[in-house]
Amino acid sequence: MLEVLSSIADKVSEAIGLIPPDSDRGAEVCMGADGTPTSEIDKIAENTVLMYLQEHDVKLNVLSEEIGFVDNGAEETLVLDPIDGTTNACMGVPMYTISMAVGKGTMNGMRVAYLRNLSTGDVYTAEKGKGAYMNGCRISVKDNSDPERLLMMIYMGSGACPEAYALAKRVKSSRAYGCASLEMALVATGKADGFMMDSEVYSKSIRVVDIAASALVLREAGGEIFALDGSVLDMPLDLEHRANFVAVGDRKVFDTVMQGARSHPHGGKLRYGIYVNMSIPGAADVAKEVMRLLEGEEVTLDSAIAAELGVKGVPISKMSVDMMIAVGGDGTILRAAQNSDAMMFGVNAGGIGFLTETDPPELEESIARLRRGEYTVEERAKIKVVMDGESLGDAVNEVVVHTDTVAKIRRFRVYVNDTLATDMRADGMLLSTPTGSTCYAMSLGAPIIDPGVNAWVMVPMAAFRFSARPMVVPMSKKIAIECVMEKGCMLVIDGQKEVHLPGGSVVEMVSSSKHVRFVRFDKDFYTRINEKLVNVQ
Repeated sequence: MLEVLSSIADKVSEAIGLIPPDSDRGAEVCMGADGTPTSEIDKIAENTVLMYLQEHDVKLNVLSEEIGFVDNGAEETLVLDPIDGTTNACMGVPMYTISMAVGKGTMNGMRVAYLRNLSTGDVYTAEKGKGAYMNGCRISVKDNSDPERLLMMIYMGSGACPEAYALAKRVKSSRAYGCASLEMALVATGKADGFMMDSEVYSKSIRVVDIAASALVLREAGGEIFALDGSVLDMPLDLEHRANFVAVGDRKVFDTVMQGARSHPHGGKLRYGIYVNMSIPGAADVAKEVMRLLEGEEVTLDSAIAAELGVKGVPISKMSVDMMIAVGGDGTILRAAQNSDAMMFGVNAGGIGFLTETDPPELEESIARLRRGEYTVEERAKIKVVMDGESLGDAVNEVVVHTDTVAKIRRFRVYVNDTLATDMRADGMLLSTPTGSTCYAMSLGAPIIDPGVNAWVMVPMAAFRFSARPMVVPMSKKIAIECVMEKGCMLVIDGQKEVHLPGGSVVEMVSSSKHVRFVRFDKDFYTRINEKLVNVQ
């Protein structure tokens, strides 16, 4: 198979070499299957690959950036990025590749990988279980990365998260080359310690076609690719799913990057905010203890707790802080997340506190760990809610559309990517994130969803249909709920924000470009379920 992929790369190199030097290689010629414009050089490269497969009767399905998925009835799929680094190619920067991987199932099912820098001719190959090679010579990642001397490749594009810029300031050296496959290859050859892709704009995150080949090269060279929650990254073979990740040669590079970049986003001390649910007895006393333990740090108080203490405070929506310490229960954290993009650290002063991370008896050690940076940050997806082109806000837990009158049924139509999915009479419909699957959705009989699963769950509320069941839907889909009857409904976001909906309204929900970030210590999701939901008294 490597010989076939090499021949394909030869043909692509020849084809793009025939493009007149004074032509506009980046001219948009059509819209690609991934929803982004296709340039001339991309289309020429892709067409060359497809023609080669047809002319030489190569039995492979194809998943490509421009044409999408082509089902040729084969067992295996060629995962193709015809030109990775299109802007570089158009500008004459010698860092752009043809990226090809062959396998089946998911990204981690790839068995053969082939990368060629079409400017320099350098070739990177790998076969599962047989090692990785550059120009025929075996390659390997760095044996032992020095945290004080890291060279990181970092995505620094227009969608980059603030943590990406902070990491660039903190590490010894950083580079952004605009070609993910080659940046991964630099890690595989030991020239760089890691590559971080962290975009706050979902549409700018990585697709499987971008890294399927370089992921296998890196892994066969001894490295690994981790999702930002620390799990090993895998991706389905489609153009809908995107991912953020850190690719490393040494696991401790991931730990250093995630701990340091998340704990010191400005390259210095964190700025803390304290938000308190003053209606909970004893919450103010807990907040006072938090303040004592943070002595010497920059701390901003929410107006309510500040008034209680007789000091100056500001509304949470006006706070400029890096980490928000929310004292209360889950509702307190949700209100904080509605009003701030800071990292969230929950202190449980309420009931179950599923989203909180510590309890008052553990407070001294917990704050000490925060100050030492001994934690990770877990990103969770949010739902963006839109009606008539206007954004109504983002949901961390769930979006509920229900009758505005007690015990009065309504009729709802639910569309998934504009295709009718269900039409039923019910008290309401709920769309939940994985975070919210342990809350309202769970009480309605929906499944608990691991936060590593990129899916929503649509749940009918008291439906007048025996067959009505929760429906799990990919986050990449657009969900629309139509209030069919000429009677009012109510939209509720995270139980915090309410919007009246006239009869006939249509509410659309898509994956938000923003994420909520929870500060975590050692407990994983399943331990949390056992402690907070299964064994709760």
